[in-house]
Amino acid sequence: MRNVLISGKTSFKTEVPYKLIETGKKGKKPLIVYLHGYDQNIQYFEKKVQALLDIEAYHLFVQGPYPIYDISGKTNVSKWGRAWYLYDGNQGQFIKSMEVASEFIQEIIDGLVDVIEISRLCVFGYSMGGYLGGYFSFSRWKHVNELVVIGGRIKTEAFEGKREQAKHINILALHGKKDTSVYPDPQKKCIQLLQQEGFNATFKLVEAAHELNTVFVEETQKWLIEAGYIKC
Repeated sequence: MRNVLISGKTSFKTEVPYKLIETGKKGKKPLIVYLHGYDQNIQYFEKKVQALLDIEAYHLFVQGPYPIYDISGKTNVSKWGRAWYLYDGNQGQFIKSMEVASEFIQEIIDGLVDVIEISRLCVFGYSMGGYLGGYFSFSRWKHVNELVVIGGRIKTEAFEGKREQAKHINILALHGKKDTSVYPDPQKKCIQLLQQEGFNATFKLVEAAHELNTVFVEETQKWLIEAGYIKC
């Protein structure tokens, strides 16, 4: 005879690194939050966006909470790539997991406000980080001023009837013409929808595939400077 006496769920704690870099003069300045792509980490991402560190700002690099197992067995766990959310094709699960990740990022930012003076907030997301960046910005619209999504898509359908409150956010969506991992047309349609609703949103195709190369970083830097950010 077998009886299940207890069945339930409990929390599992894991440590997730983040890194804050200050560039330019001391004092009040923008905060740029960097969200890496799937199977990447903050060390890798910081190297890929080096040109953006020429902007006078606080630069916050956060690592995704879910480790991607290295089957080669040759890489230290601290250097494994990471993921931001768990996605199985179910949209409800997708949104739920992005909300958990967004809460996690918000907690980090909330912990910084007593330490640094933030004049405006920009979210910079690539690929998987781009999907999360869009969700974070539209769900935490009171805090975000600029949003850059590269090789991803803003899930506008998740905010049906609620997008109006986020109209102050300036949006740049960059996509590679040769991107076959995340095709550009769905993102283009989302940006067109936001433009029709009165958003200051820009969609731009560049000569690239899905990989985050220098053209994406250069286009972002130029756009941010046009939006009022300052080079060191």
